[in-house]
Amino acid sequence: MFIKTKIAVAIAAGLVAAAPAVNAQDAGTVKIGVVTFLSGPAAGPFGVPARNAAELTFELLNAGKVPAPYQQKGLGGAKIEMHLLDEAGTTTTQVTEFRNMVQRTGVDVVVGYISSGNCLAIAPVAEELKKLTVFFTCGTPRIFEAGDYKYVFRTASHATSDNVGAAMYVKEMFPKAKKFGGINQNYAWGQDSWNDFSATMQLLVPGSSVTTSQMPKLFAGQYGAEISALLTSGSDVVHSSLWNGDLEAFILQAGPRGLFKKNPVVLTTGETAMYKLAKQIPDGVIIGARGPYGVFAPDNELNRWYSKTYEDRYSVPPNFSSYQMTQSILGLKMAWEKAQAANGGKRPAIEQVIAAFENSTFPSPAGEIKMALGKGHQAIAESVYGMTKKVNGEMTVTNVKRFPANVVNPPEGVNSTDWIKGGLKSK
Repeated sequence: MFIKTKIAVAIAAGLVAAAPAVNAQDAGTVKIGVVTFLSGPAAGPFGVPARNAAELTFELLNAGKVPAPYQQKGLGGAKIEMHLLDEAGTTTTQVTEFRNMVQRTGVDVVVGYISSGNCLAIAPVAEELKKLTVFFTCGTPRIFEAGDYKYVFRTASHATSDNVGAAMYVKEMFPKAKKFGGINQNYAWGQDSWNDFSATMQLLVPGSSVTTSQMPKLFAGQYGAEISALLTSGSDVVHSSLWNGDLEAFILQAGPRGLFKKNPVVLTTGETAMYKLAKQIPDGVIIGARGPYGVFAPDNELNRWYSKTYEDRYSVPPNFSSYQMTQSILGLKMAWEKAQAANGGKRPAIEQVIAAFENSTFPSPAGEIKMALGKGHQAIAESVYGMTKKVNGEMTVTNVKRFPANVVNPPEGVNSTDWIKGGLKSK
């Protein structure tokens, strides 16, 4: 049973004070709150595919139809009950709704959040409420590099790996590129992405320099001035971590003006648009999928099952947002059932699940995922890039390069910025 919950920000008179917390420990179910964009510009390319992934994964887990090692029904035999929440709105709204979901609805675990700003706001609240919260995609490295959390996990790599990998790809494929510009959103995700890419480029390519850094506001939608600045900048390569509707708007506006044909453009989240906007994306655009997802996913049993099952259900291939949602749920399932086994087969306490989750390694449709950073709370995975190429009218990728997880991620305990400045050294 899937229950859609939209908790209002403004609470009608006195209802919250009178409502006790719900305890599902004896109900034979595990209540999981799922938060993703269901409305607004991020819904189409990111939020809805993530919701679809959650619904499909929970349904198949409850039916015991997921391949090994996830074949046991539900979570340790307990039925999963999903409570869905829209991530649209301000960070203040999200904090209010997170509290209500935990304190009124009584969810056992929260899985969610696409926006880096929302993750930064939610993490300390999850810690305050002692609620196990699994971030499935938000990218800023600041969560575990600037904070220390017991109840918060992230099962996808942070943005440093995306942008270090992008710079390594540019160096390998375009060794003469010395000047680079960028267009990134002016908040944590965009700022961190640009800083990591530009610092890595200057490290890997001695004498390289920034031509222009365009920082439009999130959800700006119109990029005429920024595109003009990039076209006249003299850049050898352009970097962009734009996502959601902003990425699609940029592609639709930059294409007709010839930006993609003038010089190589790196779209670190470009995989989400490669099929929808195939007619507008020319050959040779560098795209990433925030890791080994979508078109870059490995050929393993879990991926063969996942990609076929998802496309059969929704008539479109799963994008990286879908993969990362399912990946977070499988990571949670692994930890839950490991803790349950250690608890004599009895339902584990959340603290036992946390202990099993920390520093774990688990298989996924994207390959092996290691919780290797943030004291075992932050995942790492390889970084993968390729170039768009149409074959018989169908969008494909070519010149694919893979960069191992330990090459594009800092070692445990090392800040990403310091790691790049220090020469990308591993311990």
